Amino acid sequence: MKFKSTLIICALAIVSCNTTEKKKENTTKTNTETKMEKTLTNKEKAVTLLESLETGDQTAVAYINPNKYIQHNLAVADGLEGFGAILQHKPEGGFKANIVRAFEDGDYVFTHTEYDFFGPKVGFDIFRFEDGLIVEHWDNLLETAAPNPSGHTQTDGPTTSFDLDKTAANKALVKDFVATILMNGQFDKLGNYFDGDNYIQHNPAIGDGVSGLGAALEAMAKQGITMVYTKNHIVSGEGNFVLAVSEGTFAGKPTSFYDLFRIENGKIAEHWDVIETIMPEADRKNTNGKFNF
Repeated sequence: MKFKSTLIICALAIVSCNTTEKKKENTTKTNTETKMEKTLTNKEKAVTLLESLETGDQTAVAYINPNKYIQHNLAVADGLEGFGAILQHKPEGGFKANIVRAFEDGDYVFTHTEYDFFGPKVGFDIFRFEDGLIVEHWDNLLETAAPNPSGHTQTDGPTTSFDLDKTAANKALVKDFVATILMNGQFDKLGNYFDGDNYIQHNPAIGDGVSGLGAALEAMAKQGITMVYTKNHIVSGEGNFVLAVSEGTFAGKPTSFYDLFRIENGKIAEHWDVIETIMPEADRKNTNGKFNF
């Protein structure tokens, strides 16, 4: 079933309006709409599209390139048809989408959102733009959990980016952390990335501090639960917020890791994440892969 944005054409005939006046009116409207489009950043377009899941504003679909929309959520069909199918299956009360954070890095926009989307969830979405339109989408979703041992939820904390001039340096720090600590397990180098034990944690199962992370990993090891990072696919950032997308395994299952870090004075100060088991190929509704950045 094709998904089309709603276009309402008023056909009220007014005899007194001549053709010239109509052309002038249409030209003025087109110029106004074009001007409004140019005032929106890619970040604002991505946020508006996500909000449309709740508001039902079907004009937001205009921010998607209808001829090129590559979908990496493996449970959703490719293109606009897949996006439309989601809206067609909206529950009676509709979806809820509270965008907590949104950041922009070149052609990419990534968001951190609280959903009521077939049940309460927390998710990261990544959108890639070309010529002002969304052409690709990735995400990671996780069911909402209770506050962690330190009382932090999966989304609370700072939301505004700072230090925009340090974006490249902060991305390099996170990329190195993922490679050195998460992938290679060189835990003796943890001190290079943190300010002592000062580390705010939002993972539902882990408490604050580098010591809290160590305790959680030790507890997992005793239970025979392994968390393995095998490849980092992309690091995207805006100022002091940096998102790393990696793949690996958790408890032996193929897993997608989305880790958001807040950097302060050149050190990792805060962490949010969403860990999602990768859907088996037999159950997928598209063949684009979970990553392929």
